[in-house]
Amino acid sequence: MKGVAVLGSTGSIGVNTLDVLSDYESHFRVVGISGHSNHELLRSQMTAHQPRLCCVTDPLAFERVSAGGTDESTTLLRGSEGLLEIVRDPDVEIVVLAVLGAAGLPAAIETVRLGKRLALANKESLVMAGSLVMGLAAEHDAEILPVDSEHNALFQALHAGRRQDIRRLILTASGGPFRTVRAEELPDKTPDEALAHPTWNMGRKISIDSATMMNKALEIVEARWLFDVPADRLEVAVHPQSLIHSLVEFVDGSVVAQMGPPDMRLPIQYALTYPERLERSTPTWSISDYASMTLEAPDFEKFDSLRLGFEAARIGGTAGAVLNATNEIAVEHFLDHRIRFGNITEIVREVMERHDVVPADSLDVILEADAWAREQALDLCERVHRRRLNPM
Repeated sequence: MKGVAVLGSTGSIGVNTLDVLSDYESHFRVVGISGHSNHELLRSQMTAHQPRLCCVTDPLAFERVSAGGTDESTTLLRGSEGLLEIVRDPDVEIVVLAVLGAAGLPAAIETVRLGKRLALANKESLVMAGSLVMGLAAEHDAEILPVDSEHNALFQALHAGRRQDIRRLILTASGGPFRTVRAEELPDKTPDEALAHPTWNMGRKISIDSATMMNKALEIVEARWLFDVPADRLEVAVHPQSLIHSLVEFVDGSVVAQMGPPDMRLPIQYALTYPERLERSTPTWSISDYASMTLEAPDFEKFDSLRLGFEAARIGGTAGAVLNATNEIAVEHFLDHRIRFGNITEIVREVMERHDVVPADSLDVILEADAWAREQALDLCERVHRRRLNPM
């Protein structure tokens, strides 16, 4: 049995991961879990899975969990240091990193530094610090298995050939809820409309990223570092059925696609069990499910975020950290109805254009760029909000 830590267990990826682990209790044991503010769900997970370690990163939620008491077999930890304590536990062999945003980066770095398997759902870690994280993984012989459906698909499809024979990696995108919406209608779309994803059931931040297609921009940067492929060999194809998860084209013209139903438990399970494939009691796919599949070129004019993703992947350095941090702030303000949907990508572009990119060769440099970008983004968001309140 392998010991697993699920960091971010109360989010959609974390919940699905615990579901997979419950199906394979003879193969895995849950050593540690963590959550942020959803203390009620975290408490129910503690009861169901009996982890030896549980971390709560939100101070108020920690007080509520602590006040309610815990099973004597579970040690309660708090804050970002608590996440690292779970990672460092000798019984933890696999870390499923599903913490949202930049907060997951220190745990990613610590996992690979310790030579453990990192099942990575936190794309921000590679967007911000791809060169640093991948370098540490190589130095310490740590495995990084992607959990994102697109990168997991690329990881699987790449087994069909040699790395030196890759021509292109093609990430698929559902197109989000606004794929068929006219460009002039986008700026005034509401949070409720943006959260209504047609295929995937995801958290609020990721759903907004899908609506702006910023999620694909971040995935472009992630793929650049994860697979050591330059930006000019990465492409995006819009695939609204979400059945083809990504494709690899080799130099001889062969294209290998990884396909399957839009169920996050499948890439999660593969990241946990690789190189094995454990049988799963789910219905086999039906030909009728795949009767109609389409691929479309993305609209770069309507979704300028894609250009930003390719720019960050091409430039490297601290560009990814600035892209990610600014987007996080802008999405928060949009969800709070302080800026318009159309402002999100505009603000990200402006902050990126202001930034002087430097090599992202240390955590301090990366965190400094992250903090700078957040400050810039906050200022821009507040300016936009004030203009909305006082248009004259």
